[in-house]
Amino acid sequence: MLKLYGFSVSNYYNMVKLALLEKGLPFEEVQFFGAQTPEALAISPRGKVPVLKTEQGFINETSVILEYLEQTQPGKPLLPADPFERAQVLALCREIELYIELPGRACYGEAFFGMQVAEAIKEKSKAELLLGFASLGRHGKFSPYVAGDSLSIADLYFYYSLSLALQVGKKVFDMDLLADMPAAKALMERLGENPNVQRIAADREAEMPAFLARIAAKK
Repeated sequence: MLKLYGFSVSNYYNMVKLALLEKGLPFEEVQFFGAQTPEALAISPRGKVPVLKTEQGFINETSVILEYLEQTQPGKPLLPADPFERAQVLALCREIELYIELPGRACYGEAFFGMQVAEAIKEKSKAELLLGFASLGRHGKFSPYVAGDSLSIADLYFYYSLSLALQVGKKVFDMDLLADMPAAKALMERLGENPNVQRIAADREAEMPAFLARIAAKK
């Protein structure tokens, strides 16, 4: 059986978890926080989550795990068979990760953990987020899903990366980053009603107190 290593507060962990649930695959969750210890690095070369354990060994990096699942496992396809359409989905994933996820992450400390982020970093983050959302508005189809008429890996990145970036926009910049993208906002609500997404959200909420306690202990 496949084993998913990580923790339920991680948005990247939840991307893989949603893919497994949507494809109807049996899997076991193994709590793993990642670290730079020899034991953790034996599982994840960079000490990061998520990691998928297969019969052949461990696979790290979310994008690689998702493509591995698509190539090797049965169930609902989350990538188109057509090479061009597949490339469009994967490009959207990368754009969301590079141009929305990463700029937003620079302000997570202030948005979620009561830390103060330098003004220069915040201004850079804001400018890049605006460019990232504009790019998504041009490339995404939202008809009704990000890449077309069916759920794809791009929707996993969309939901779990934008959920955090939108909170950064609201809490740090007092902005609704989807204000000019009603179809994208509707998709965010639609995905939130997905039973598997709701299951993941419940698991995340249940684990959040312990996660925050771990963060506080490290300060």
